[in-house]
Amino acid sequence: MVHGRSRPLLRVVPPASAPEPRPAGSGPRDRYADLDDRRLAAILAAEDTAEEHGLSPHTRSTCYVHRCWAHQCVGDPLHVLVVTGHRWCRRCECPVDVAVDETPPGAVHLFCPRCGQAGSAANREVRQACRTSLAAMHGGDTPTLYRIPDA
Repeated sequence: MVHGRSRPLLRVVPPASAPEPRPAGSGPRDRYADLDDRRLAAILAAEDTAEEHGLSPHTRSTCYVHRCWAHQCVGDPLHVLVVTGHRWCRRCECPVDVAVDETPPGAVHLFCPRCGQAGSAANREVRQACRTSLAAMHGGDTPTLYRIPDA
């Protein structure tokens, strides 16, 4: 038992959302080889590597589970984190709704369907990650946030 835990930490992912199994030893670049959007694939791979080296998963502009830009799937119930308050209203104890406008320059609004508020620090992180995601998606033909050298 480590620090009072009687069982390992588990993350529940619906079967349809689970990442495809990949052979041992495959690198982050190979993980997204099937994606048509090469900019998205490059940034997904770069953020995977950065996360392994300390990047907070809450600052990602992509989602490795859904394999898309973070703002495109942030409304999925999988992204509600009650414990940390991400997409959660502690006052009303309910999920916070997200409205995203992808039309450049894009806009992101988080709000509680009960009280209309969503001003927690965790929800500000969600909003910032979505804004970064929108900017990355509209950023052009080459990945400018991260560049992965060809091996």
